[in-house]
Amino acid sequence: MKNIVIIGAGGFGREVAWLIEDINKENKEWNIVGFVDDNQDIQGTEVNGYKVVGNINWLKEQELYVVNAIGDPITKKKIIEKLDSSKNQYPVLIHPNVVFSDSVNFGEGSIICAGNIITVNIEIGKHVIVNLDCTIGHDAIIGDYSTVLPSVNISGFVETEECVSIGTGSAVIQGVNIGRNTVVGAGAVVVKDLPANCTAVGSPAKPIKFHE
Repeated sequence: MKNIVIIGAGGFGREVAWLIEDINKENKEWNIVGFVDDNQDIQGTEVNGYKVVGNINWLKEQELYVVNAIGDPITKKKIIEKLDSSKNQYPVLIHPNVVFSDSVNFGEGSIICAGNIITVNIEIGKHVIVNLDCTIGHDAIIGDYSTVLPSVNISGFVETEECVSIGTGSAVIQGVNIGRNTVVGAGAVVVKDLPANCTAVGSPAKPIKFHE
């Protein structure tokens, strides 16, 4: 079994531990060493039976398999950049019940949770999270570090640039592009391209603020 740590001991980190446990029921592949978290108050404690073994500085000196369970795309990217010089590796984790074709490419460190259907000729970038019960249509491109929250429907030929967050229950129609660092609010319906560095909400989704 290969030793793996989970960055982030919060809610999604606990869900990723559960995902790994389900993978191990099919094939005993992973030994969960524990969580990595910069919260000093929880160092050495246990979260759902797994120890918080250190912080990011500790992880820089390790040689482990690592999965980044931080949902916010920009924070997630910053953490991975801090680990650039380390010898850690970033496996792809896919829940056993996910449906996907052989023509889907998954970037390193991606997390694909239970209940997803990912069809054909799709590019999933590095350190992408696809949370529970989503669909991603043909020829879609999901940019590095992006997070797709539960019950999102992404149609064919959609492209998101890096660090995009798509909120729970959203829908993105065919052929839409979403710019980097943009946040799509929960329940939004994206019917036309969205620019970079904005938060967009509503049906149809429209930018309500811009950020750096």
